[in-house]
Amino acid sequence: MSNAEHLANVMVQAFIDAVENGVDLVPVVADSTSTAKIAPFMKQFPGRLVNVGIAEQSMVGTAAGLALGGKVAVTCNAAPFLISRANEQIKVDVCYNNTNVKLFGLNAGASYGPLASTHHSIDDIAIMRGFGNIQIFAPSSPRECRQIIDYAIDYEGPVYIRLDGKALPELHDESYRFVPGAVVTLREEGDLALVATGSTVHEIVDAAALLADSGIQVKVVSVPSIRPCDTHALLDVLKGCRAAITVEEHNVNGGLGSLVAEVLAEAGEGVVLKRLGIPDGEYAAAADRGWLRQHHGFDAQAIAAQAREML
Repeated sequence: MSNAEHLANVMVQAFIDAVENGVDLVPVVADSTSTAKIAPFMKQFPGRLVNVGIAEQSMVGTAAGLALGGKVAVTCNAAPFLISRANEQIKVDVCYNNTNVKLFGLNAGASYGPLASTHHSIDDIAIMRGFGNIQIFAPSSPRECRQIIDYAIDYEGPVYIRLDGKALPELHDESYRFVPGAVVTLREEGDLALVATGSTVHEIVDAAALLADSGIQVKVVSVPSIRPCDTHALLDVLKGCRAAITVEEHNVNGGLGSLVAEVLAEAGEGVVLKRLGIPDGEYAAAADRGWLRQHHGFDAQAIAAQAREML
């Protein structure tokens, strides 16, 4: 297990390696070169990056045009501005036209902390799930992130990758292989399942350790692949449990919690479910991550307390 690494650095290295391996990859940014940490790419391949300025709609439209011209187009900017400002271009230019564009939502969730709701992206998964044919991924660690990006670059069609804005420690050893759709079980035993995506997987890993210290074993399940998702595998993991808790740095509506609720309801499984995240009808607090997750009740301590209550 390696030290923490910022996922944007993982992304940039994946781009450099792709171009070196002959992939005709073109990053498009919206005055977001620093956000994307893309200076090493620009130094190595001057003239290959397109910067449209602070114009997210133009960024997505340009990427779609590049893709139609045979390029592998990747957009790199802050998730809130990608999702909100360029919503129609994502829907029409990328999804409806099935163009080969990879959208990277950087600093997703409440990564920007004190910069508040203008800079938080707590609805991106819900919005992307509403679009017809875009694959949706949220890596939880550097190794998983790299494998998701390598897959996305090879895959022909629209992809959205939700990247956290903080350095994340490694969760997976060298044997780990990302598989699109796969549900990753990190702890097997227990009557209760903790299910998370992206950076909040670290919270459920820590919560499970807290519970284990008090003699309570719980399942720990990571869902890096929102679409496609192997819902049969997800159901198999959950249906032996008395209860489940979903955790995400996203509104509780439309994201992972909704996906799990839909899977359980459609299968007629009577598993008690609690969805943790930004509560219904609320914005994320304007605060650093630790305080924010504690305030909204989805840090490791709060998750462990919720699990004890449900058991």
